[in-house]
Amino acid sequence: MLRREFLAVRNRLTADVVREAAGALAARALELPELARARTVAAYVSVGSEPGTLTLLDALRARGVRVLLPALLPDNDLDWGAYAGEGSLARVQHGGKMALFEPAGERLGPDAVSAADAVLLPGLAVDARGMRLGRGGGSYDRVLARLERAHAHPALVVLLYDVEIVADVPAEPHDRPVHAAVTPSNVHRFGS
Repeated sequence: MLRREFLAVRNRLTADVVREAAGALAARALELPELARARTVAAYVSVGSEPGTLTLLDALRARGVRVLLPALLPDNDLDWGAYAGEGSLARVQHGGKMALFEPAGERLGPDAVSAADAVLLPGLAVDARGMRLGRGGGSYDRVLARLERAHAHPALVVLLYDVEIVADVPAEPHDRPVHAAVTPSNVHRFGS
């Protein structure tokens, strides 16, 4: 029910609001020290009314950062491919789910995310503990578990709208907190 509420708010946003927020979000995210020193960033391509990511992806690439993007696998796990600009994306329809924009080139395998210095995560909300509310498919829970198994410790950053920073979200024992949330107007830090 909580997911539906956040999605309903997002779905009421106009295209102009989403576009303006994307520019502000990119500017704020690019100021993060974690992204300034990153050589490889795992990210995603926003769809619909999600906080926009393409401006940020292009800016990272212009800095010489290797950007990895996910490709959804049939079991909801994620494979990865390199981002080579907006023209390198393919729109992929996954059954009854929303269409996603995925890298059209070579697949690098699910473990490729372990090489990332920072991982930009989608979400619907984050709370004061840094617990992220995702869409419920478990794809990024698998990514975070994979990073833990690989003893990889990238910066974990969720990209949200300002109203999606909340006091508390439900958390399961397997959930892992993020280190920061970036919104169009602020950076929120969690933990140590």
